[in-house]
Amino acid sequence: MTCGLAPRRLPLAHYHDLAFLAAILYDFSRPVDIELRDGKDIESVNLVLGSERHPIPRQGKGTFLQQFDEPLPSATDQLSLDIRRKRFFGSLSVETVTINVQPGSERQVITRGKVVITLGVYPSPLSADTASNQHSLPTHEGLKPTTEELIKQCPRFRILVVGKTGAGKSSLINRVFGIENAHVADDKPGEATIEKELISSQNDRFILHDSRGFEPAEGGNYDTVKSFIETRKRMRQIKDRLHAVWFCFPVPIIGYGERLLEEGTETFLKQSNKALGNIPTVVVFTKYDRLVAYMQIYHEDPETKAKEYLQKNCVEPIQEFLKNKDILHVAVSSNPKCEQGHDELTALTFKRVSESFASSPDMLSPVPFAAAGAQRMVPKVKIESSINVGKQRYWRVLASSPNFPGFTMLDCLRVIHTDIILSWNFNDSSMYLSSEEFRNLMINMVDKMDAPTKLSTVPTASSPALTRPTRSDTFAGGGVPLVAAMVVLLPFVAGIALVQWVNESYRRLQNVHQKFMAYIVDLTHVLEILFALTDSKKEKKLTRTAIKLAFNAYFDSLWMGNVHESITQFKHTIKDRDEILEKIEALILASGETHVTSAVKGIPPVDLEQDEEWY
Repeated sequence: MTCGLAPRRLPLAHYHDLAFLAAILYDFSRPVDIELRDGKDIESVNLVLGSERHPIPRQGKGTFLQQFDEPLPSATDQLSLDIRRKRFFGSLSVETVTINVQPGSERQVITRGKVVITLGVYPSPLSADTASNQHSLPTHEGLKPTTEELIKQCPRFRILVVGKTGAGKSSLINRVFGIENAHVADDKPGEATIEKELISSQNDRFILHDSRGFEPAEGGNYDTVKSFIETRKRMRQIKDRLHAVWFCFPVPIIGYGERLLEEGTETFLKQSNKALGNIPTVVVFTKYDRLVAYMQIYHEDPETKAKEYLQKNCVEPIQEFLKNKDILHVAVSSNPKCEQGHDELTALTFKRVSESFASSPDMLSPVPFAAAGAQRMVPKVKIESSINVGKQRYWRVLASSPNFPGFTMLDCLRVIHTDIILSWNFNDSSMYLSSEEFRNLMINMVDKMDAPTKLSTVPTASSPALTRPTRSDTFAGGGVPLVAAMVVLLPFVAGIALVQWVNESYRRLQNVHQKFMAYIVDLTHVLEILFALTDSKKEKKLTRTAIKLAFNAYFDSLWMGNVHESITQFKHTIKDRDEILEKIEALILASGETHVTSAVKGIPPVDLEQDEEWY
């Protein structure tokens, strides 16, 4: 598995040959983080700002990491990475990468040989006082996303996956976390290093610790796993502890002479309750499709027989060894032709994590947020997490309708937008969802609430969903036309000015809450459509083509019209209840899968990996 970056920091530098990976955030009046991974031949690294040199200490083999909590002053618009590498016969070579920072740029990509460096702004962390008072009004220093402090406390969901060679761990990880080529220890004996943090550049919101099973050939792995779990339980910071464990067992076919548990596994399970403690644990029975196929040979109702077989020959033996009848378990098949169980596994894991790392009424636990963001399987989990984040601060403040002295509505919408986007965690390395262009689209969508138009479910010549195909192919064997080169027309012209109300100071204006309600609900629904649209391509980089298609699908639907009508008719009259908050949540959760499925069906089968300009 490739290595990723610092806690939800923007990916800033990496070799394409995976020799090195670095992260830098360059607003020098704000904190800077630098992390290098897989730099096995690197002797030392320094960040150079003008005449100042800041060493980046080694944190492990091939890993360098430094978090600068205080701002790094710089009188120049240049920064450099000074990298010293080991060469033959103990000699050293020095490589200097100089970067000219573009003023006012939120994102900048620089290529220097094999190195691709991306620079991005990262906001200052919450102060201790602000973090302890989630419902207090923001200061003039700036509105800060609620997600910022959560990610600072727990940047990644940390999971241990245990299973023997060939248990299907790679396919499982790939599907649930939306990556490709999860390089778990499925190849050669001795490759698994449980201490190694596997972080994917395609989804840097989770850390995978991989361990083989407990078969005799693995020698001593029982003690290794037990020691690792106990060590992680004693970690002081919550980000360093284990947040979940998956035990993967391929469903055995007894008729083929296969066994569920080997001797080493039985020994571990008998003592695992003490070792695991309260760590959320799920037993995953993989390759369930093999069992169903086997039952098809001998039974007319293979599904029912397969469930009965699983309960008798898999679930009950595990329960007996664990002395726990309530152990969470899921049967999973990662075969694309008969995929099942991933949704249930994801939801069960999130539920158990939320129970084990419970939030208090005034403080949201960062671990469930990390778990929800890491998975790319169940949109409902992301929606629930996004609602919890919103209710923690800004949505609740909106419901009580206070003044925000000194801040415009655009400022408030920007921070709400950031919290929602980070809750979903798309593979958006280009930051299209955080771009000014996309925010402007969402603001103009909300503005349509004041001037409703007659909507049609059938695209017309003036419909925003109209596309201009220039060439088409077909899916292999499917006969479905695939538009390979096309232009997606947005419903707004290029360079459209923002509506006037976003630049007004947030104050007690009549129906101002409706704008915020519509923005939150509309953005969530657009992301729901985008999530479903890219379901089979979660590991691929998000493109503006996909975003525009999802935006148009919602904008051109009766769904959006109904949401806007419901908001305009909503009357906020009871002062002692958060009716606005309740209404937002109701509108988000009322969508179900019907509206999303209908919206996606109306989108033409285009090449989602083809990127294009916004206009």
